[in-house]
Amino acid sequence: MIDFPLVVGSFLVAIIVGLTGMGGGALMTPMMMLFFNVPPLAAVSSDLVASAIMKPVGGVVHLRRGTVNLRLVGWLCLGSVPAAFSGVFLVRAFGEGAAVQQAVKTALGIALLLAVAGLVLKAWLGGKGGSSSARDIVVRPIPTVLVGTVGGLVVGVSSVGSGSLIIVALLALYPALKANQLVGTDLVQAVPLVSAAALGHLFFGDFQLDLTVSLLLGSIPGVYLGARVSAWAPNGPIRALLAVVLLASALKLLGVGNTATLWIVGGAVLLGGAGLMVAARSSRRSEDRLRVP
Repeated sequence: MIDFPLVVGSFLVAIIVGLTGMGGGALMTPMMMLFFNVPPLAAVSSDLVASAIMKPVGGVVHLRRGTVNLRLVGWLCLGSVPAAFSGVFLVRAFGEGAAVQQAVKTALGIALLLAVAGLVLKAWLGGKGGSSSARDIVVRPIPTVLVGTVGGLVVGVSSVGSGSLIIVALLALYPALKANQLVGTDLVQAVPLVSAAALGHLFFGDFQLDLTVSLLLGSIPGVYLGARVSAWAPNGPIRALLAVVLLASALKLLGVGNTATLWIVGGAVLLGGAGLMVAARSSRRSEDRLRVP
């Protein structure tokens, strides 16, 4: 049975995903849990299956544009695919019933905190992208496999990380890659990664067909609309808002009270604003020095 409020919710979340390229699992899964009272394991399982259906579309686009390093994708998948499939077994190791649901909820909260840290780090490193072709990058196998393994495990347990965590690690490991090449490589490697995690949850998770169909009905047009709007929408404010929402969601999933959540989020916003002001002043001083004859 189609859940029409969930269709609307997934449509709104998917617009943000289309705008920023991030936040799919990080927003969709908490939305199902916090606003629609979907059990944690069912939310993770259904979101992963829906993502496995949607991911290949964007991957094909980037492959055609030549913005993918296939060797890098191969080394990432060597670690991420088995780790993602094994993630569901790690969840099941916590037991059955309420125990496993709480384990997934806690893991998701921690993954969201990591996603917030990733957004901040990406904003800090964003201006340092390189200009090398995706095919010219020298792949570092061992660190790349480790990134894939950790990222795959996080995705398999929580459905978060295929876009928000791994792309940040790639940015740190391969700073010479252009932004579109980072996105393209990350998106293509996410196809087998998310598919492996979805397969594990189909067999051993709590997949619910009606939830997945509702997610797809809302998210497919939402992603398309967001991608179209992204050509002129300001990404900076949207990503800042995304970080605030993810932080609040993480705190609630970890059982932090409403008052404490408000104080923490408010403090983070003030700290982030102060950091932006300092960065802006530093940038102006650098420009002024360059203008001095």
